[in-house]
Amino acid sequence: MTQEHPPLTEGVYYILLSLYEPRHGYGIIQLTEELTAGRVKLGAGTIYGAIKTLLDRGWIQTFEDDGRKKEYIITEEGKKVIELEILRLRELFENGVRITGDGKF
Repeated sequence: MTQEHPPLTEGVYYILLSLYEPRHGYGIIQLTEELTAGRVKLGAGTIYGAIKTLLDRGWIQTFEDDGRKKEYIITEEGKKVIELEILRLRELFENGVRITGDGKF
C-alpha cells in the first residue's frame, strides 16, 4: 500500500465492506457484528467519526438522506482502497503460511 492509502484499521475495513450496499450507521454496526461473529463491535461514536472521515476522503458518499437516517454507499475510490487492502492482507497471510507451514492451526 502506498502512503496515500495506508493499512486500514479493522473497523474502517468492515465499514467500507458494509457499504457495498446502501446502509445507515446502525446497519453497518449490525453487519459488522454478523460478519465477524460478534468479534468486532463498532460503537456509534466510532461509526459516525469514521463516516465523517470516509466522506472527507471520498471513499463513501451519502446515498439517501430522508431526514431520519442517512444511508451511505462506497465510491469507486473506496472500492480501490478495499482492493488494495485485500491484496495487502493476502500477502500477509501467504507469507505467514509460507514461513510457518501449511496454515493449519
